[in-house]
Amino acid sequence: RKRRYAMKVYHGSYTAVEEIDLTKCEPRKDFGQGFYVTKYKEQAESFAIKKHWQHCVITEFEFDEEVYQDKNFKVLRFDSYNDEWFDFVINNRKHFNATHDYDIIEGPVADDRIQRRIERFLRGEISREEFFAQLVYDKQPNHQICFCTLNSLQMLDFISYKIIFSIEDIGEKVIEQLVIDFDFDEEKAADIFFSSAVFGQLAEQDTKFYQKSWQEIYQMLKNELNI
Repeated sequence: RKRRYAMKVYHGSYTAVEEIDLTKCEPRKDFGQGFYVTKYKEQAESFAIKKHWQHCVITEFEFDEEVYQDKNFKVLRFDSYNDEWFDFVINNRKHFNATHDYDIIEGPVADDRIQRRIERFLRGEISREEFFAQLVYDKQPNHQICFCTLNSLQMLDFISYKIIFSIEDIGEKVIEQLVIDFDFDEEKAADIFFSSAVFGQLAEQDTKFYQKSWQEIYQMLKNELNI
């Protein structure tokens, strides 16, 4: 059905998500077990690169914001990092089987930096006041919506997906070009590529070689092999 008040939201992963299975979602997340999206495409891309950097896919959805006025849904929204948000996230992060009865939860993210502070709080190394004092320096916008129940998923429509990059795709194109340019058979071309120093660097996240085009990787390989 056509959504009157639709927001574009994004999910970053290693694969496209056309059908959502809540049982496959990880527990002990900020808002509990559920399917997470964000209105910031760059945030979804950053998450995908960090967690699934060898093959990253962004899935786009439309979220029906009419849910906020629909009494058939139980919704919790956090406008900022506050005590209520803190207590809710701590409970979900701390307990593997933490449960609640909300359909949809929206609010800010406990990213890596904030997650480290939460862990320090749980270990008793910092106080609640010290946690919030450190948040003053976190200015980067972030956002997440968690769909927690089957009922909530009807408010989310799959639109499309886009592969950001794939090491497998880069490898296939490089190997194909070796076959074309040097008349290698495919097995020899694959052996040359996968045993090369260039592939070793491509497989290392810190080099960020995965952000290069396959043509750049191919030229680097030819330079390495002096061919």
